[in-house]
Amino acid sequence: MKVLLWHVHGSWTTSFVSGGHDYVVPVVPNRGPDGRGRAQTWDWPASVREVGPEALLAEGVDVVVLQRPHEAELLRSWTGLRVGHDVPAVYLEHNAPTGHAVRSEHPVTTEPDLAGLPVVHVTQFNAMAWDCGDAVTSVVEHGVADAGYRWTGEEADLAIVVNEPVRRWRVAGTDIVLDLARDLPVTAYGMGTDELGARAEQDGLAGLGRSRCHDLVQASLHARLGRHRAYLHPYRWTSLGLSLLEAMSLGMPVLALATTEHHRAVPPAAGLVTNDLDLLRRTAARWLDDPLEARDRGLAAREHVLAHYGLDRFLADWDQILKEVAS
Repeated sequence: MKVLLWHVHGSWTTSFVSGGHDYVVPVVPNRGPDGRGRAQTWDWPASVREVGPEALLAEGVDVVVLQRPHEAELLRSWTGLRVGHDVPAVYLEHNAPTGHAVRSEHPVTTEPDLAGLPVVHVTQFNAMAWDCGDAVTSVVEHGVADAGYRWTGEEADLAIVVNEPVRRWRVAGTDIVLDLARDLPVTAYGMGTDELGARAEQDGLAGLGRSRCHDLVQASLHARLGRHRAYLHPYRWTSLGLSLLEAMSLGMPVLALATTEHHRAVPPAAGLVTNDLDLLRRTAARWLDDPLEARDRGLAAREHVLAHYGLDRFLADWDQILKEVAS
């Protein structure tokens, strides 16, 4: 079928458009947030086409996947089509609630344009936490493509992947990273990590500086990550980050906080999930000194991700959702 969706989350969309449908992504002249078009740093198939707002109506899409509340109004202003009335639609919720965890009403319960739409969550935690009222809800857990076993662990340090770590400070656990960098070497990847490196140098942290901060495209990132001994996922409050699953698929042992969905994604054999920061520090130090343990935990991490977060299962789940919504 023909699926309309906005390019919002690059990594997630890369997995989604690997399916067997035709995908239409809006594009606007400045490639701003409401029309980024095709990815510039991911390799998307030819089945993903950019279409300007003026040409969307003629596309005759079969189903719309909404990811932000205002997209329903965007579609109506561009085409006159009302989601759930003139065209079938589903709301994909990527995020954990950003307000009070047990009092957060989902937009499908508060926005008239979204009333009656089914909601798909990306984690069991998010489905439990959001108040979706009477909306039909389901969960399609993440799927990641297998980039192959890449771990060598030749660099005895921790790797992190986080975009805008300074702006997202406590949410992203940036303060935890800087605290660890007082004693342990850390290499940071992602947009805006140069600011993090400058902050580390300003604070006199030997373990993290601008020379250890990089912004790479996905293919280069995967090739580079596996050289590090272990992966640190310091996020305090977020949905399940695809960067965590991708690191595990590369064969990296992982360290994460015991929040949101991390306990489900990281079994004990694959790494450590804890809110005890002293234990996290000691475990990281042990792995940096013991590459054999790090290797064994990384192999368990890869096995778990391939079994539970494989791309085939993800696409099959979405095929079923799209079929139900479109009918």
